[in-house]
Amino acid sequence: MSDPTLLIQMLALLLLTGAVAGVLAGLLGVGGGIVLVPAFFYVFGMLGFEGPQLMQICLATSLATIIVTSVRSVLSHNKKGAVEWGILRTWAPGIVVGAVLGMLTAASLRSDTLQLIFGILALIVGLYMALGRSSWRLGDAMPGGVQRMAASPLLGFLSVLMGIGGGSFGVPFMALHGVAIHRAVATAAGFGVVIAVPAVIGFLFMQIEPASRPPFTVGAVNLVAFAVVIAMTLITAPWGVKLAHAMDAKPLKKAFGVFLTFVALNMLRKAMGW
Repeated sequence: MSDPTLLIQMLALLLLTGAVAGVLAGLLGVGGGIVLVPAFFYVFGMLGFEGPQLMQICLATSLATIIVTSVRSVLSHNKKGAVEWGILRTWAPGIVVGAVLGMLTAASLRSDTLQLIFGILALIVGLYMALGRSSWRLGDAMPGGVQRMAASPLLGFLSVLMGIGGGSFGVPFMALHGVAIHRAVATAAGFGVVIAVPAVIGFLFMQIEPASRPPFTVGAVNLVAFAVVIAMTLITAPWGVKLAHAMDAKPLKKAFGVFLTFVALNMLRKAMGW
């Protein structure tokens, strides 16, 4: 499938999507997936790609971009000594297990079911961003033993079902357990790698129906969206970082939490057929 008009429309919409995702990632420190999944869903939907597997393409393509951005981020943070490698090493095995289970679960669900799941989880993330306090604590240190064995696969599982990296769940979880926010952000980038790599490998072998498949899609990963978004986020993320240093990002983060809440509610509305 290579309709030039469709490809031009797709490229234009994806360029805008990647630019916005990059700025928001740099400005607010949010993972790209929380922006990219609903953006991909609306872009591909506007272009006429619908079907029971559309959300799988959105999740898989988002996770593919997260591999690149998370590796770049964790290497950058490591140069500043901000990555908590002890946490990353001990949590990675469970996260990988959860990510694989999440991929297998996502592959077996219909698009509207995944929309419903994304909407519910994004609503929780949005409300936390809008209403959360930095003083909130669940503990003074990251849990170990049985608690870690339960929490780490859950983190990976839920992240794949949303098509996101380690930031949206990992950063709040670590912050709630006493990890300094800059170290939580750095370590969550490592979570993103171990979440996205096994999930994307699985998604590359998934069979997608033609009605849901945009051009240049391998398995469930759309290569056009992947390439365009990576290119744009590499360009625009530094702009967001500069803006973050020039203004107070906290009220903007709360405002984004409100925006994400509305995006989640709209996704829930569509999932329920309203």
